[in-house]
Amino acid sequence: MRESTGGTRQRIQAVALELFTEQGYEKTSLREIAERLKVTKAALYYHFKSKDEIVNSFVEDRLQRMDELIDWARSQPATLATRRTLISRYADAMFASEQPSVMRFFEQNQTVLKSLSAGQQMRDRMLRLADQLCRGDDTPAAQLRATLTLFAVHSSWFAVRAPDITDDERKKIALEVADELLAKIGNAD
Repeated sequence: MRESTGGTRQRIQAVALELFTEQGYEKTSLREIAERLKVTKAALYYHFKSKDEIVNSFVEDRLQRMDELIDWARSQPATLATRRTLISRYADAMFASEQPSVMRFFEQNQTVLKSLSAGQQMRDRMLRLADQLCRGDDTPAAQLRATLTLFAVHSSWFAVRAPDITDDERKKIALEVADELLAKIGNAD
């Protein structure tokens, strides 16, 4: 039975993400991705014309989730309860399925991402999400706390180096630190 086109794309994304994380984006070629997949470069080109397209493809899903969170937050009151729910939903999305691998890729390839449109889009969404976390409190301290709240979730993938920690424990720690920052934004209700 032949694999579906969607399944092939997902395999390409998974292998590329693995290689980009292992070797770095710049040091990985499309030829290496094709070899690891045991397909021809032509078969790979059918789905993706460049490494940038591969990165954009796995970033698109993340951007969509972030847009949904931003839209949800805009429709809610600017309260501590809303902020807590927003960061909890964000953490749920970041700890889902392939996201830990995507986070490791971002962390290890920051220089490259700055030059890719996907990296610029991610930065824009992060700032918009931070704006929602400090909505109602436009002080510089609130803006910094909101950004650090998001960073608490992200950095848990590389800052928490306990070898036997589970993803659930990592997420719990990240949310505890995030909550400490959120509690100081706006009027705690």
